[in-house]
Amino acid sequence: MKRSVKSVQRQDLLKSICFLGPSFLGVLLFFILPFGVVVYYSLIKSPMVHDFVFLDNFISIIKNTAFQTAAKNTASFSLIAVPLAVVLGLLLALMLECRIPGKSQFRTFFLSPMMVPIASIVLIWRVMFHEHGVINELTAVFGAGAIDWFNSDYSMVVVISLFLWKNLGYNMILFMAALSNVPQELLEVADVEGAKSPYKFFAIKLRYLSPTVLFVTILSLINSFKVFREVYLLSGSHPYESLYMLQHFMNNTFNNLDYQKLSAAAVLLAVAMVIIIAVLFYIEDKFGKDVEG
Repeated sequence: MKRSVKSVQRQDLLKSICFLGPSFLGVLLFFILPFGVVVYYSLIKSPMVHDFVFLDNFISIIKNTAFQTAAKNTASFSLIAVPLAVVLGLLLALMLECRIPGKSQFRTFFLSPMMVPIASIVLIWRVMFHEHGVINELTAVFGAGAIDWFNSDYSMVVVISLFLWKNLGYNMILFMAALSNVPQELLEVADVEGAKSPYKFFAIKLRYLSPTVLFVTILSLINSFKVFREVYLLSGSHPYESLYMLQHFMNNTFNNLDYQKLSAAAVLLAVAMVIIIAVLFYIEDKFGKDVEG
């Protein structure tokens, strides 16, 4: 009997290895090993001279003015765009949960950006925010002067509006799905007890929404780091200073074949992302316990 149990366990193990093997090999070949190479390049003098320099590349990159500007702009964009994407997505989901006229059309309006190619979205924003575009034509009616949106202090506002328009629909759908899983029995009991709407939201709904809030925050954070694509199509590889992101720095560094700077910047970005996500998990865990308690 013991032998048969052991043989069954061995067969299950072999089956698990067979099923997980291709995925593990893919992750190993295309993610783990390349990242290991990046870490190695960040610790040596150059691809031709493999002298170990330890933290010299990281110190050099931190002191680099272009990197400092890119890191500051990326952090500013994420600190503004990510909370807005989460909060507005949740508000839209709560609004669509109510009985309002034109709910279907409203939902379609916010979901339509998901079906539009990024090149078309960028073209729309170019037409709207060009120096001789639609926005300036509208503001000229009220006597305002023309603004070169992509080369002014308002450039960050333009990119944030593009980011929100493109991502709010997806966040809204995720929150709507989470709201549909909130136990109605708890809400009915709260109504019987005379609970107000704010209490029902923070004490009941938000408890069940906290994992989705965490997921949407991480997803929005990742998307905010990928905004380089839109900015690059709008302004090229050297945009206005407030739009110069970390991805611009890495792309330009790669074009200059400066692999040490590129590798050090990539490692710093990866470490920062891991720390931020760990903090978000910690906050979600503490918040969930507090609400449950």
